[in-house]
Amino acid sequence: MKKLVILGPGCPRCEKLADDTRQAAEELNLDFQLYKITDISAISSFGVMTTPALVVDGDVKCVGKLPSLDELKTMLQ
Repeated sequence: MKKLVILGPGCPRCEKLADDTRQAAEELNLDFQLYKITDISAISSFGVMTTPALVVDGDVKCVGKLPSLDELKTMLQ
């Protein structure tokens, strides 16, 4: 099971990344759990200073941008 984590304070861009990540994972038929971390100190523990960010199985995959669905699918595999 993939652990997908969205890092961000809950802004519209963070919500868009969460929605797009969920859609990409579902289109890939992945077994996944999606989490959102909004606490700034918890976010910084990943070494992330700009949000939104996506973490896949503990690895930070993107920071400060909204990747396309195709880019997300590549990150999730």
